[in-house]
Amino acid sequence: MNKGEAVSDNKKKFKVPHVYVILLTIVLICGLLTYIVPSGEYQMVENEEGREVLDPDSFEYTESNPISIFGLLKSVPQGMAETAEIIFFIFIVGGSFAVLEATGAVESALGKVTKSMAGKEKALVPIVMFIFGLGGGVFGMAEETLPFIPIMVTLAIALGFDSLTGAGMVLVGAGAGFAGAFMNPFTIGVAQGIAGLPLFSGMKFRLIVFVLMIITAIFFVFWYAGRVKKNPEKSLMYEFDKKREDTLDLKNLKEFTISHKIVLLTLAITIGLLIFGVVEYEWYIQEISALFLGMAIVVAIIGKLGFNGFAEELINGMANLAGGALVVGFARAILVVLTEGQILDTILNSAASLVSTLPSSFTALGMYVFQIFLNFIIPSGSGQAAVSIPILAPLSDLVGVTRQTAVLAYQFGDGISNIFTPTSGYFMAGLALAKIPWSKWAKWFLPLFLIEFVIGGILVFIAHMIQFGPF
Repeated sequence: MNKGEAVSDNKKKFKVPHVYVILLTIVLICGLLTYIVPSGEYQMVENEEGREVLDPDSFEYTESNPISIFGLLKSVPQGMAETAEIIFFIFIVGGSFAVLEATGAVESALGKVTKSMAGKEKALVPIVMFIFGLGGGVFGMAEETLPFIPIMVTLAIALGFDSLTGAGMVLVGAGAGFAGAFMNPFTIGVAQGIAGLPLFSGMKFRLIVFVLMIITAIFFVFWYAGRVKKNPEKSLMYEFDKKREDTLDLKNLKEFTISHKIVLLTLAITIGLLIFGVVEYEWYIQEISALFLGMAIVVAIIGKLGFNGFAEELINGMANLAGGALVVGFARAILVVLTEGQILDTILNSAASLVSTLPSSFTALGMYVFQIFLNFIIPSGSGQAAVSIPILAPLSDLVGVTRQTAVLAYQFGDGISNIFTPTSGYFMAGLALAKIPWSKWAKWFLPLFLIEFVIGGILVFIAHMIQFGPF
């Protein structure tokens, strides 16, 4: 080896750690914090609407409860047990789509779409993103986006884009709508109810917020899609996508038969039932999983896969998603350690105290940043509202910030980072279904995250300056 080769070896590019390594490192850090941060807790009480919320005046320090090494190890299987619904949801939906793809219906249909959109492929991006953005803004579409991801990834690659574009149209579109929501009952509705504000008040300002967030998100994905279309090697997933098996061979497309049309009709009916069930009956993970398992059985019969063929495709689909599905349990281990070590409430109390010391004009921004970090620990929108709004609402009264502004800060803090933090269950489920490593997504999405973060900060500051109300 000559000197030049030695220098070259020493200048190897930094490799982003695997998401499992990142999460286990965070679990270890949180475990160490249980030996440093005093234990404490708030009491939970039932509000007038019958919802369990935190009592902001009940914080008290408790006996220290540091987590042992064995406790840290145990936090991972405990995290998996607590998120079993989401993990098995990924398995079932992923397996069901493998059965659907085995019928050949998706491949032949997407082939026709690809040919019909020749020369105008980029037009698909804003249309799809606006539809999913509207779902995020109106009824908090999140987990409901997951069944669409495998289809959009396959379509995006066939149109000359990449898997990031396909997943981005769904996740970024719905995420922007969620962050800029104007009538999401699961975030705005819950937070305003806890803060004592009229339901969905401040609608005009939130509609402006929604439009800004959607336009920003669409522009980013549209720009990236065009860049990849022009030069596929610019894609961060170029090497990954070349190795995919779930791609379309446009030179050897299957005939679009009547059987294929019936299979796709079954898929359309399933999606219709999904939307109806979520809106009318508040369906969640178990119901959606059951729905797609039923769809898989029906399309296997229509596609003449046979009983064994159905089972084999289902298993193969599940196996391909095992690594991504189990990430959800590893992420939950962080919350397990903070909760078992009884330092989550202490961190919450300290952060709220720090925010209260800021100058009045920056208190709203402090609330916003606080919610961003809190979302990493508590990714559930309604769960985050239950523990933070009871603290921030009365705090806002004391420091001259309107409660409506405090709710807006929560809305952005909860929404913007939902498709960035690896502790977000539905987001990691989406990446698993798209077969995109978190490190690749994080590198791709980080610029948009920072742009949306700045926009959110500006809008919170404006809301404070105009005394966004009614109070």
